[in-house]
Amino acid sequence: MSFDVDAIKADFPILAQEVNGKPLVYLDNGATTQKPNAVIDAITHFYKTDNSNVHRGAHTLSDRSTLSFEKARSTVQTFLNAEQSCEIIWTKGTTEAVNLVAFSWGLQNLKQGDQVLVSYMEHHANIVPWQMVCEKTGAQLVAMPVTDLGDIDLNQLDALLTEKVKFVSVGHVSNALGTVNPVADIIQKAHKIGAKVLVDGAQAVAHWPIDVQALDCDFYAFSGHKLYGPTGIGVLYGKADLLNSMTPFMGGGEMIESVTFEKTTYNTLPFKFEPGTPNIAGAIGLSAAIEYLNSLDRDAVLKHEEAVLNYAVSKAKQTDGLKLVGDASHRAGVLSFVIEGTHPNDIGTLLDQQGVAVRTGSHCAMPIMERMGVQGTVRASFAMYNSKDDVDALFNAIEKIRMFF
Repeated sequence: MSFDVDAIKADFPILAQEVNGKPLVYLDNGATTQKPNAVIDAITHFYKTDNSNVHRGAHTLSDRSTLSFEKARSTVQTFLNAEQSCEIIWTKGTTEAVNLVAFSWGLQNLKQGDQVLVSYMEHHANIVPWQMVCEKTGAQLVAMPVTDLGDIDLNQLDALLTEKVKFVSVGHVSNALGTVNPVADIIQKAHKIGAKVLVDGAQAVAHWPIDVQALDCDFYAFSGHKLYGPTGIGVLYGKADLLNSMTPFMGGGEMIESVTFEKTTYNTLPFKFEPGTPNIAGAIGLSAAIEYLNSLDRDAVLKHEEAVLNYAVSKAKQTDGLKLVGDASHRAGVLSFVIEGTHPNDIGTLLDQQGVAVRTGSHCAMPIMERMGVQGTVRASFAMYNSKDDVDALFNAIEKIRMFF
């Protein structure tokens, strides 16, 4: 199956518009991806025909809603190659998923003298929850060093992996640099010392297939809105034995088996971690996004994305006054840079005037910005509907900005 980027782009209605009198060039996919008609139609269909609460109603709409909701869970199970559907927990996104593990597993298992290992390039969502839990338990948060190119320093990692380390939480792909981390190696090394591992897959799931059983990670988290799905829905995969051993960190309806004023017993997986009315439409929309992505040739998608990113990197290295921030040998989806004599925010504003949407700032990753010696960057992040023409538009706009300054 060949890859037709123009046909893909036509599936995303928002991309057909103009911004500031220019055709929209959307290069902020690391923040959120756009939504294809298939996702928009699935959500609209749910609200028009099936809208009802799940698992509770004794009527047809509730039955249809529940079937679609649990079918979505099975779709995610297959997408991640999880062993059981009960290992798929619905969350609001990656942030809630990391917090769930930090507070449910961390508070139960960490103690004074233990260590939690993260990397310098983590998103704040994979730093702050662990800081909070470490403060409560007396454990220590330790950061894996990163090289000048933006890779985790694996030589120093071996020295950090001692018996004190009880948990490792690491991003699959850096949202700030685009570095693809060797998570399979990290998981293997961590398991040898008895540590558990969570992989933040928010920036990875849209680019290539994920197999949690092959990785052997203990937990894997991602957000629907970075996978061409809706906002407000996310997934935590966890090994069933670990999830069964954990106490919920939120209480409410649906996650209980019985409640008295003396004692509450919790529901079985996955429901004990899903209190309250879930984001039913979000789960259905995420399922539609996965089905849309699976209808494509994933190898062709990946080759296209790699070609576009490599083209952007080569253009960046030929642009006077532009400095790449992070130049890892294996990266995905992200071009992060600064331009001599300018502030990233000014660049972002001037690019927007030419119809080019990027993100600027620290990208919720202040530690890696400090490590790389910058306050922030301009970040162009690519998706499967982007093309070399979009890259040309970006660098033509940058050249006009350089002339202006």
